[in-house]
Amino acid sequence: MRVALFATCVNDALYPSTAIATVRLLERLGVEVDFPAGQSCCGQPQFNTGYRRACEPLVRRTARAFAGYDHVVTPSGSCVAMVRDNYPRIGARAAAEGRGTGLADLAAQLTPRVVELTEFLIDVLGVEDVGASFPHTVTYHPSCHGLRVLGLGDRPLRLLRAVRGLELLELPGAEECCGFGGTFAVKNPAVSAAMGEDKLHHARSTGARVLCGADNSCLLHLGGLLHRRGDALRPLHLAEILAATEAHPWQPAGAGTTARTRTTTGPGGAD
Repeated sequence: MRVALFATCVNDALYPSTAIATVRLLERLGVEVDFPAGQSCCGQPQFNTGYRRACEPLVRRTARAFAGYDHVVTPSGSCVAMVRDNYPRIGARAAAEGRGTGLADLAAQLTPRVVELTEFLIDVLGVEDVGASFPHTVTYHPSCHGLRVLGLGDRPLRLLRAVRGLELLELPGAEECCGFGGTFAVKNPAVSAAMGEDKLHHARSTGARVLCGADNSCLLHLGGLLHRRGDALRPLHLAEILAATEAHPWQPAGAGTTARTRTTTGPGGAD
C-alpha cells in the first residue's frame, strides 16, 4: 500500500521528529510512504480567523498535492478536521457566490481520503499492536478536534494499551480542553494559560512521566507551560511512542533534523 504523508505546518516547522516517526511506523507495517513536496498549510489559521476566501487557494493546492493517493495520512487531528469538516463548506460557499463548482469538486475528491494516523492504523490497516515498545508511564490527552470533530474515541488508547512495557494511567478530566484552541490562545492568553494549568494539574496527579497526545498543537501549548516551570513531565506525540521498539527505543530528536529529510515526490507531484 502506498500513501501520502501530510506532515502539517506545525510538525514540519517545529516537530519534525513526529513526521519522521510516522514514516518509520508506517514503513515498519509495510506501508510505502511518499511526501509530496507540493503540500503546504491546509488553511486552518486563516479559516479560524475569518479569512475564508484566503483558504480557497490552499484548498486547491492541497488537493493537487495529494491527487492520486488512496489515503493521505497525517498525525494531526486538527488538520484532518479542517480538511474533512471545512473544505466542503469552503467549496459550497464558493459555488454559492458564483465562482463555480470547481472548488467543491476538489474538496469532494480529497476529503474522503484524508485520515488521522490512529484512524489509518485501526480502520484501514486493522492493527492495534504495531510492535512498539515504550517502557514508561504515560497518560493521554485527547485533543478537542480528535475527540469532538473526528470522533476518534478510544482508538489512541487501544494503540497505547498494546505497546510493550507501557503503563497507561487514566487522565482525570481528559475531555476538558487544554486551552490552546489555535488563535484562542493568542486572543485570550490568560484564560488559555489557566486552562492549560488545569490540564497539567490533572496530568501530574497521575504520576506519569509522559503526557501523550495526538496533536502537537496541544502539546506545544502544554509543553510551553511545562518548560517555564521546569517540570519533568514530558509532552510527546503518540506517533513517537508507536514508532519506538526494543531495537530502536525512543530518544529525543536531534537538533537540526527536518521533516523533509525523507522527502519523496509521488503522484501528486511538486509545484
